[in-house]
Amino acid sequence: MGYDAIIVAHDQGLATLTLNAPGKLNAVSRKMIAELKDCWEGLAKESSVRAVLLTGAGRGFCAGADLSDPDRDNSAAADSGAALEKFFNPVIRLMRAIPKPIVAAVNGPAAGVGMSFALASDVAIAAKSATFLQAFARIGLLPDGGSTWFLPRLAGQQRARALAMLAPQITAQQAKDWGLIWDVVEDAALLETATELARRLADGPTLALARIKGALAKSSGNDLAAQLDLERDLQRELGRSDDFTEGVAAFLARRKPVFKGQ
Repeated sequence: MGYDAIIVAHDQGLATLTLNAPGKLNAVSRKMIAELKDCWEGLAKESSVRAVLLTGAGRGFCAGADLSDPDRDNSAAADSGAALEKFFNPVIRLMRAIPKPIVAAVNGPAAGVGMSFALASDVAIAAKSATFLQAFARIGLLPDGGSTWFLPRLAGQQRARALAMLAPQITAQQAKDWGLIWDVVEDAALLETATELARRLADGPTLALARIKGALAKSSGNDLAAQLDLERDLQRELGRSDDFTEGVAAFLARRKPVFKGQ
C-alpha cells in the first residue's frame, strides 16, 4: 500500500522508515500507527530487507501520540486500553519480533510512545540535541508502548520509577549514560552515522543477528540453564550455516566476508 504518514525507502538491503508528520514533530495519529503496522508486517516478510533504519522527518523523532488527531476518540467513554491493543501494541510486538536489526536515529524530541519506539529498537543513536520524555504521568496516564518493560531493564528500577512518575525530560547524553541508548553524536553527523551502522548490520551475518536478537529477547524470561540450552541449539544451527563457513574462510584469508544470511 502507499503511505502518507510515513516514508519507506530501500537501498541494497537497508530499509529506511521515516515518520512523516514534521509539522507535529511526528506525533502518532491513527493513520500513522496503522501505516506503521502495515509497514513492519511487510518489512518482516521482505527477504531483500536485511536491516531497518527508523527516524523522523524534520526536527523531531516522535512527540508521542497525537492528542489532537480527529480520528482519536476523546469521549468520556473512550477505551484507552482498546486503542493500545488495536493500534500501538502490535507495532511494538512487530518491532521486537522482526528477525532483522533495527537502528533508531533519534533526531529530536522522543516523547511518550516515540521514546518507546527508540527503546524497542535494537540500537538507538541520538543527536546531541535530542531529548527523551515519558510524559504520561503529566496527563494522568502510565507509560505504554512497552516502556514499563523496557525502562527497568535498561535503566534500572530506581531510574525507571523516576522517569515514569516524575516525567522529567532528559538529554541524549543522560539517556546514553543511563543505558537507554547506544550513542550520542553531533546533530549534523546523526543520519550519516546511523546509516553507516545500519548498513554494517545489513551487510553482516543476518541469520546470526536474527538469532542474537531472539536469544537476548528470551533471556529475561529464562534461567541460566534454559539460556545455556538455547545457546547450544542456536549455535548448532549457526555452525552449519553458509555464513559461518564464509566467515571462517574470510578470517583465514584475511579478507572481508560476504554474508548472505543463510
